[in-house]
Formats: sequence, structure tokens, C-alpha cells
Amino acid sequence: MTDHRRADTEALERTLANAGSRARGTASAGSASAAAGAAGRLSSRLAAEGLADVSYAPADSPFGPLLLAATRRGLVRLAFPEEDIDSVLERLASKISPRIVEAPTLLEPARRELEEYFGRGRRRFELRLDWTLVGGFGRRVLRVTSQIPYGGVLSYAEVAADAGSPRGSRAAGNALGSNPLPIVIPCHRVLRSGGALGGYGGGPERKRWLLELEGALPSHR
Repeated sequence: MTDHRRADTEALERTLANAGSRARGTASAGSASAAAGAAGRLSSRLAAEGLADVSYAPADSPFGPLLLAATRRGLVRLAFPEEDIDSVLERLASKISPRIVEAPTLLEPARRELEEYFGRGRRRFELRLDWTLVGGFGRRVLRVTSQIPYGGVLSYAEVAADAGSPRGSRAAGNALGSNPLPIVIPCHRVLRSGGALGGYGGGPERKRWLLELEGALPSHR
């Protein structure tokens, strides 16, 4: 570990220790809400000062609360409501860094763009993305997928071919199924040859809902 990195880590540990002492004192005085507010301000401060490597926050959606996570490079994870938050954060800690804090302010641009998208006021996300969780052929597949326009669709075979593997439809499907940034990287816009929905990490009904939202499929409601 570099001297700079060690200093950052030691500063983070001291700040967390001090915050813990303050929170315990506040709680003993019967102000749990004040302690929660202090913890939130601390998290935002740590993220803003670069002492955290991953920031996360919830985001509203028509099908329940999403979990968003970002690094300094950009948005790195979007988890659907049914995904276990602790498991998502543990994987981020393992794959990226254990220095994770809740910092809603830093995720506000992503939350705003998602709200606009769900309200049919946005057709293209303009967020910076962190591709750390995806590599190799999977990254090529998702980069191709990220270019499918709003209201458009491609087949698994077309995506595989554009990613450099004309016979890689199955591998492309696996990459799309493990997409760490669904909706933002629109894997719901990839269908089976012939137009069948195919699989989706968020479930086929959610895939259909997103395609109907974009006008790629007629609404059956």
C-alpha cells in the first residue's frame, strides 16, 4: 500500500471511530434520528473527500426501490428490488473496495436520469459508467448493447456478431444475463431471433414492461 493510500485509510478509520463515539452519545440522549443524520452527513463527506471508493444509494422506480452504486469513474452497479442489498455490497467490496459508504447526493444525477426515463422524458442516459465488473467478451457485448437506441431492438445473434463472435449467441446471452447495469445498459432491448422476449435478469415481465415503455412492443395492458 502506498503512503498516500495508507494515510487515506487511517484517516477514514479515525473519522469512523469519532463518528461512532458521537453517534453513541447522541443515541444515549435519545436522538436516534440525529445520529442517523450525522451518519448520512459523514458518508457524504467521506465520499466527497475521496476517502470512499464506492458510494451507494436507493432510487425509486415503478417496480420498487433500486440500489445504485458508483465509483469515481462512474455508475458501476444497478440492482433490482429483489436482489439482496448485503450481497450486492459484499460483492462490490470484494471486486472493487471495502471502502463503501451510503451517499445519496453523489448518486443524484443517476437517480434524476432514471426518474426522467421512467417518466418518458429521457431516451438516452448520459451517465459516466465504470466497466470494472465486466471484462472480455462480456464487455464487448454490453458495449454493443449500450448503443441500441431507445425503441430499437437487436437479436442475440446480431449482438454477438457485432461484438466479434458471430457464433457466440449463447455467450452473449450469458453476458446480458449478468449485466451489472440493467436499464442503463439496455439489455432488455435484445430479443431472440423471431422476436420472442428471451431471458432477462429482472424477469420477462419487467423486460416486456420496459420495451412497452419505449414503444418497442405494443402494450398488452
